[in-house]
This record gives sequence, C-alpha cells and structure tokens, in this order.
Amino acid sequence: MNDTPMKVLISDPLPPQTREILEKAGLLVVEGEDQVDASLGSISGWILRSGTQITAEVLDRAPGLKCICRAGAGVDNIDCDAAADRGILVMNTPAANSNAAAEQALGLMFALARNIPQGHLAMTEGGWGRKELVGIELAGRTLMVLGLGKIGRRVCKKANALGMTVVACDPVVGAEVASSCGAELISLEDALGRADFISLHPPLNDSTIGMVNDEFLARCKDGVRIVNVSRGPVIEEAALLKGLESGKVAGAALDVYAEEPPAADHPYRQHARVICTPHLGASTVEAQDNVGTQSAHQVVAFLTEARVEHAVNAPGL
Repeated sequence: MNDTPMKVLISDPLPPQTREILEKAGLLVVEGEDQVDASLGSISGWILRSGTQITAEVLDRAPGLKCICRAGAGVDNIDCDAAADRGILVMNTPAANSNAAAEQALGLMFALARNIPQGHLAMTEGGWGRKELVGIELAGRTLMVLGLGKIGRRVCKKANALGMTVVACDPVVGAEVASSCGAELISLEDALGRADFISLHPPLNDSTIGMVNDEFLARCKDGVRIVNVSRGPVIEEAALLKGLESGKVAGAALDVYAEEPPAADHPYRQHARVICTPHLGASTVEAQDNVGTQSAHQVVAFLTEARVEHAVNAPGL
C-alpha cells in the first residue's frame, strides 16, 4: 500500500492560507512557476491563476494529475477538452472574485464618464484644465451589459442603484434572470442602438472572440463608451481603434487585452480616449483571499473525498 501523500502544485501567486488548507488536509504542496517542469511527473492536483498556460503537451507530462482548479472564473488558459480526454477534472471558482470584477467595471465607468485619470495626470504635471475635462453623469444613461454571468448580474444591480437604465443581452438566460438584477433582457440589435455605455462580460469562446468588431460598432449609438473587464480577445483591437479615431466610440476603459501585457508601444497605452489598467479585476485583498481559499477547499474535497465542486469539464470525463 502506498502511503505517500498526494502532491499539489500552486504555480501562480496565491495567499498563504491556500497552502495551509492543503497541508492541513495532509497534502504535499509545491509552489512557484519555476517548479512546474520539475513537478509535473509527481503531482495529483494543480491550482493556478491566469498566468499559467496548461496545454495538451503539458498534460501529457503529468500522468498522475487528477484535478486542476483555476483560482478565478476564466479557464481559457487551460485546454479543458484535452484534460477531459485524459480523465483530469477541471474546476474553477466562479463566484470568488465576481464582486471585485464588478466593482472594477463600475470604477472604469466612472473614470470614463468623469475623465478622472486625465484630471489626475493634469494635476501631477502642474496643470488644471477643468474646461477640457467636462464629463457626463451616469444617472439617466443607458447601460448595456453583455453577458449575465455572476459578474454581469452584479454590474446590473450596481448600475441600477446608480439610476442608470440597464438593458442586458445573453442568449442563454431568461427575462426573469435579467429582471431579478434590475435589467431588461433585449436583443443585441436593440441594445446596441440604445446604449450609452457597454460593459462586456461574455465568456471567451469561438463565438465571442472578436465580437466587438466593425459591424458591432457600426450598430452602436454615436459616442458610445465601452468597458471591458472580461477577456481581451472579445474586442477586435483594430476595430476599436478605428471607432475611437472616428468618434463613433467616445471612450474605452480596458482592464484586459488580447496579449498581456500589451506591448510597450501598443496604441491603447497613449490614446487620449482610452483608460488602461493592468488586469486588476480580481486584484483586491478580499478576492485574492476568496479564490485561494475556495480553490484549496475544492482540491482537497476532490482528492480526499472524490467530491466535485464547480466542474468545468465533468461531462467530458
């Protein structure tokens, strides 16, 4: 009988309690991106964030791997189908950082509406510039929320409390779901024609990659403002830049990018009507603690009790 404890790899930074929970359950823990290559042959569990890429080739080098847990919601950095083919369960922690991401979206919306970053920059450079920084109010404006997952629903509720008219688009939820978070579920065509602000919250898949393109923007109101805290590839960058230059898009606030980090000379970085933040959606003390704690508990539950929580690829196993 083999009494050697199972080993879990944590390849991205997570709070100390993540390791503590695993070790309290009798599991061995290896931490650090630099430990991946040396650990693949001996791990049973793997916890990661968005910084690690798990491909089919990587999975082939981990014959004893039983489960992967993404500490966060998005799993586009994991080949879930390849994992399922190899009998490896993929889980995520979909609710652990949803409030943090929703608050980031609202923060960017305020920044867009009131030119807050531009005002701060002017002050740091010894200027003032009040006349050039007149903004708009959110109350009374129409917000389109594209994607009613856990984050999108929270954005709806918060925007509704601000006095915004909230419309939502999601092909897989019903009108009652939208209504429960203060939004009206309408077609994409109708929403684009009404929205003063668009907040993007779709999952990243074949149908959403590049969905914000020339055709999408042409159907928007003139002067629309776009916020993205979901995934960078849902926006076709050339189309957004063209919309900004033409004035069709009055401004964009982006926390995510097609490639992260974007190049030092990327046009977004210096554009006068673009606000950029370095993927801070889940970067709060509370969210970091939540995703670390939840992912550790889920891995312990699976490896020690065969209990599955928040499975992403279970149907393929």
